[in-house]
Amino acid sequence: MTLIARVTDGLPLAEGLDDGRDLPDSDMYKQQVKALFKNLSRGQNEASRMSVETGPYVFHYIIEGRVCYLTMCDRSYPKKLAFQYLEDLKNEFERVNGPNIETAARPYAFIKFDTFIQKTKKLYQDTRTQRNIAKLNDELYEVHQIMTRNVQEVLGVGEKLDQVSEMSSRLTSESRIYADKAKDLNRQALIRKWAPVAIVFGVVFLLFWVKTKLW
Repeated sequence: MTLIARVTDGLPLAEGLDDGRDLPDSDMYKQQVKALFKNLSRGQNEASRMSVETGPYVFHYIIEGRVCYLTMCDRSYPKKLAFQYLEDLKNEFERVNGPNIETAARPYAFIKFDTFIQKTKKLYQDTRTQRNIAKLNDELYEVHQIMTRNVQEVLGVGEKLDQVSEMSSRLTSESRIYADKAKDLNRQALIRKWAPVAIVFGVVFLLFWVKTKLW
């Protein structure tokens, strides 16, 4: 599974069209990806490179130029190759679509990039080719410092913030209701306090007016 999204708003820009079709629980993993993009759009998980473990798989992602490039691999797949695969996608995506990334207004505006995704994925699928063995042995490209976290830990932060936001909104709404009720009660108290006085003044005024008319 490979997806590319804009970090500022989580808008999906491109993906591998045949990715995840035969994957068990593919919908669940795609929902996790959407939740991860949502977290990133809110400024969470600010690491520009991270691996996120989910079941028997791992999400690897890089963020560059406010775009997130993400792929899901088996845990057994070399982390070093996964990130080099993402680097290749990033370089080509920026070269081809760079000027139009910020102005993209609809999901999957660069869906034609799937052709490059599929071609590049084939190059990385077999880890035993000479090309990939050479990449694994490339000491200039290191991934040891890239953080690995659990998906529940990563997405749990966003859920807690959502709960806090929801609670804050609810408290604000309730406080407005209580304020309105307090105003009504104050108004009713004033009416009860001054209504008898107003009635007395009204009766006196009416008697005075009738008396003057009789004179």
